[in-house]
Amino acid sequence: MAAGGGRYFCTAGRGLEPFLAREVRERLAATEVDCISGKVFFSTEAEPSELRRLRAGERLFLLLKKHTPLAVSGNKGMALIPSPGSSPLACSQRKILHDIKCFVIEEPEYWLDVVSVWRNFHGGEGKKDDVSQANRLPLKRKAEEETAPVTKRQETEQARETLSEDCQVEAGERCVESERKSDQDYWTESKASLEDPSRISGEKPIASEQCSFSFRVSCRCSGAIAKILTSQEIGRAIGIALMKQFGWRADLRDPDLEVIFVHLNDIHSVVGIPLFRLPLANRDYIKIAGLRSTVAWAMASLAEISAGACVLDPMCGLGTILLEAAKEWPEACYWGADISDSQLEGADVNIITAGLVDKIELFKASVKALPLPSDSFDAVISDIPFGKKFKITKDTELLPDILREMERVLRVGGTIVLLLSRHLHKHMDGISQGADSEACRAVSRGTGETTTAEALNVSGNSSSLVKGVEETFLSSRQAHFGSLVLDGIYGVSLGKTDAFIHKYRKISSGGNQ
Repeated sequence: MAAGGGRYFCTAGRGLEPFLAREVRERLAATEVDCISGKVFFSTEAEPSELRRLRAGERLFLLLKKHTPLAVSGNKGMALIPSPGSSPLACSQRKILHDIKCFVIEEPEYWLDVVSVWRNFHGGEGKKDDVSQANRLPLKRKAEEETAPVTKRQETEQARETLSEDCQVEAGERCVESERKSDQDYWTESKASLEDPSRISGEKPIASEQCSFSFRVSCRCSGAIAKILTSQEIGRAIGIALMKQFGWRADLRDPDLEVIFVHLNDIHSVVGIPLFRLPLANRDYIKIAGLRSTVAWAMASLAEISAGACVLDPMCGLGTILLEAAKEWPEACYWGADISDSQLEGADVNIITAGLVDKIELFKASVKALPLPSDSFDAVISDIPFGKKFKITKDTELLPDILREMERVLRVGGTIVLLLSRHLHKHMDGISQGADSEACRAVSRGTGETTTAEALNVSGNSSSLVKGVEETFLSSRQAHFGSLVLDGIYGVSLGKTDAFIHKYRKISSGGNQ
């Protein structure tokens, strides 16, 4: 097994799972790729440097366990018989906790294999016994090894994005992960039993293990199991089981193994170890955070950027889309425009930080009147501002002018990729078809030539549940913008807000006058 060999899963913002699945196949030559809501599972022999390059994912984990949901009642509906003085609920809780502990530690040798792979990533010796020997490997990294210094603003934004991703990974999911303080409280309550599990079991840790390797458990549960047990109760039971099995120490403040991630819901039971201390979505080359970096990368990946291409973001803001594109496709040339001086100043700071001054050129201009020649760009990518620069009531009035100008500067065969609010997404048919209201009504009734497909179809298995991508090809689409054809719609999440990526292709020069 190579240093990076093994089975992994990576979390993703809602709607980005198919982008991530395609990326792990192309970038990591991954196999056994499987998508579920909010996660992509895969196998690869890639090295750490390659794994760090993933751009569509949020957090990357070494996979310890993946299983069907744990039963929350007796086997095959059989009633549990409570012990004297115990309620049926208490009996059910004990049964579930027992099942969880068995599920987590049923293969101790595999645990040691996976932890050894984790140690290899962080400079350990890689031997199974090393996971609990005295020469512990702290995970505290020097700032220059993990990321360049970032501003407080970026740190705050990244923390908010990570929290948003955790809380929206699965629709309707109840996130119940506690704060560190409450974690310390419930661990402290049973400190004696955690520090010396033999007191409660009479058992001793397995022979060659010593209590020097420390860890912390983070548990999230939702659905049926969350109605019976809290995350704290499950986390504590798992922690005690690991200490009894391996002789490891629980340490909530400064653990060697930052966190053992446990996620239980009605879809699956997953246990993993985060491979890196910071999320993959934290970009060390972005000093001032703007659009979510994973979404910006996904948009750029749809633009079909090739070597020598000219790419424009006419509403570049802080330049996140341009940064993601230029980092991934450095052989192209990039231009960014914005009407706001403050946004251009922030974008300039980011470009300097990223070392892309020779790749990205900024200028001040209105997107409705770009000082650029027609047919001059191969791709136009932009995040249409949601109700900040434009008032919601005027979005639909301004969008036709914006689209017309983007179409003008785009070369035939080029692509336009736009991020739209739900409001603009709903009005897009009417805007693009202009006065042709009959055609618009035909589309809404489904009488047009409309097909629904899976986003970046991730071949077979459960990835088929990643849907919601409409690909519409209508001859009537040319009623107002004669040269643009819709090539795909992708629903994505921006945390608390849903958005839609629209992709268009220019098929003729008829619209440029």
